[in-house]
Amino acid sequence: MVPLQIGRIPSWTESFFASELAFAVLFGLCVLEGIMMLRFMPSELVVPSALALIGTSTTEVIAIVVIAVVGTTIGQFLLFSLVRCAGREYVLQKRWFPATESRLDRFDGWFDRWGAVAVAGSNTMLFVRGLLTIPAGLSEMNARSFVVLSALGSLSFQSILAGLYLLGGHLVV
Repeated sequence: MVPLQIGRIPSWTESFFASELAFAVLFGLCVLEGIMMLRFMPSELVVPSALALIGTSTTEVIAIVVIAVVGTTIGQFLLFSLVRCAGREYVLQKRWFPATESRLDRFDGWFDRWGAVAVAGSNTMLFVRGLLTIPAGLSEMNARSFVVLSALGSLSFQSILAGLYLLGGHLVV
């Protein structure tokens, strides 16, 4: 297994995680991740990095996971709302959006096949996290249902990352 590379964290992020602003920085990074604008570090390193640099007491782990879930859910809700107002083509034209039209067509198919549950499921998976936000925003899905399903998927993802770090912290170097 290849270890996660803490060295891939920007140095300014590392110094903020070691400061009194650690939880605010974590929240901001997670909002960026949720709206799909976190480009300077892999999203799967956010929670393990926070654990490595902030701490791993029970209280710290719970706080880190809760902040990560709230931040990513807010970010995804912002993207959901943007898509609902501006449309699919608007988002596809933006350089910050990480998917092509053909890839997004595939996610439309997932959403058509699995419905709202696909939002929670996709939020648990690497590489597709958040991408079902676009078809959800274009659908008739109500915003409250989206937020709940987004949060459940994010809770699963962030908890898995925290658990993997805590069980095998030596995998993060």
